[in-house]
Amino acid sequence: MHSATEAGTAAAASSEAEFVIGGMTCASCAARVEKKLNRMDGVTATVNYATEKARVSYPAADVSVQDLIATVEKTGYTAKPVPRPAPKTAAQTAPQTAGAAGAPSEAGRPEPHTTEPEAEPEGPLRPETEAAPELVHLRQRLIVSAVLAVPVVALAMIPALQFDNWQWLSLTLAAPVVVWGGLPFHRAAWTNLRHGAATMDTLVSVGTLAAFGWSLWALFLGDAGMPGMRHGFDLTVSRADASDTIYLEVAAGVITFILLGRYLEAKSKRRAGSALRALMHLGAKDVAVLRDGTEVRVPVGRLVVGDRFIVRPGEKIATDGTVVEGASAVDASMLTGESVPVDVGAGDQVTGATVNASGRLVVEATRVGSDTQLARMAKLVEDAQNGKAEVQRLADRISAVFVPVVLLIALGTLIVWLLTTDDVTAAFTAAVAVLIIACPCALGLATPTALMVGTGRGAQLGILIKGPEVLESTRRVDTIVLDKTGTVTTGRMTL
Repeated sequence: MHSATEAGTAAAASSEAEFVIGGMTCASCAARVEKKLNRMDGVTATVNYATEKARVSYPAADVSVQDLIATVEKTGYTAKPVPRPAPKTAAQTAPQTAGAAGAPSEAGRPEPHTTEPEAEPEGPLRPETEAAPELVHLRQRLIVSAVLAVPVVALAMIPALQFDNWQWLSLTLAAPVVVWGGLPFHRAAWTNLRHGAATMDTLVSVGTLAAFGWSLWALFLGDAGMPGMRHGFDLTVSRADASDTIYLEVAAGVITFILLGRYLEAKSKRRAGSALRALMHLGAKDVAVLRDGTEVRVPVGRLVVGDRFIVRPGEKIATDGTVVEGASAVDASMLTGESVPVDVGAGDQVTGATVNASGRLVVEATRVGSDTQLARMAKLVEDAQNGKAEVQRLADRISAVFVPVVLLIALGTLIVWLLTTDDVTAAFTAAVAVLIIACPCALGLATPTALMVGTGRGAQLGILIKGPEVLESTRRVDTIVLDKTGTVTTGRMTL
């Protein structure tokens, strides 16, 4: 009995928090943050690179939210708590209801709680909205880099285009791409280096800076800067004098390709969240509330429990409530999947975001804001997107050790080529190739993006998936049991 009480106390003392993590650029970043958080006593954390969120369970008595944020910041990233609305008690709701039904002067006064329900539906969308400016900046960086890099690659690959002193034009075009275009990679690599870590950005930064640095040495201190210097085009690594060889096309071309990859990643992450955004936008935006017998049009966020509002034919029901006047048929297919409208009358329960098909209804609000069925559905979908399937955990574990292994392999490649061939150019080419080719950023993004799309699209179609492990287990399903015909029809009755 004593141990059961202790267990109950421990469970009660455990708290959960959610954070938006900033500064992550690849799956290994997410793996590092997760590892650091899980090293804290009593803390269990999962960090999702696709949603850029961390869900943390921690002992409230020993660890505070500020401790968790400090740990993330020590790792080199930022963390902002996602605010969770406090559940409203009956005592809190009562004065609000009374105020809504009171005199016009009271009804007109702004209520202290109105901001919270208005902001709540945007909760799952917040990271998506913040990502939009980043997407614009990334696109600008990609376009400028591509415009400058294409001539550099063309000059290096097509000997016929190489005029006298072409190499100096290449340097002029490539330098902004390497310095400004590659700035996000260099900045992230430096931040990680200061914290004693290496990520995919480290590979990109080290590889491109090595190629650019070699080119500068060959141009200014070697023979590559001489007028009339020519680059042949060969599909294999060929022997050449190290001081005659420049790699500007490698530095500029790789940064442009990786920027393209990052831009497509960012777009896919944003698109993956569009299903959840669409789900949240199913709700009504404003509502006709009865105040002292007159209709007042107010934003849905201003509704409080006890408010009575009017729903005309064709309108969406603003929030969960009970019908107090009128009779109608309500299309609840977004919630139940049933295509036939359901008849409702006085005393029946109705759900927010369903559509009033025929008669005029007066509904009394029973649940508002984050308590509504639609908000709970969105919360379920968001929880499923923030979780991790087993295959994603495997990808995270691989990416956590991948970068150090690649750096060792590149170093080994350089040493082996030098020992076996005595050819500095060939050795350097092979080592840089290992660094640059081994940047599988998609490794950590493919799985969570697929899960985000699957759970979000499922919610749009009326299928709620409780977690990524559930979605992952569906590959073993051989029988599906359905409880009503509306689920498997087109929703249009014909004779």
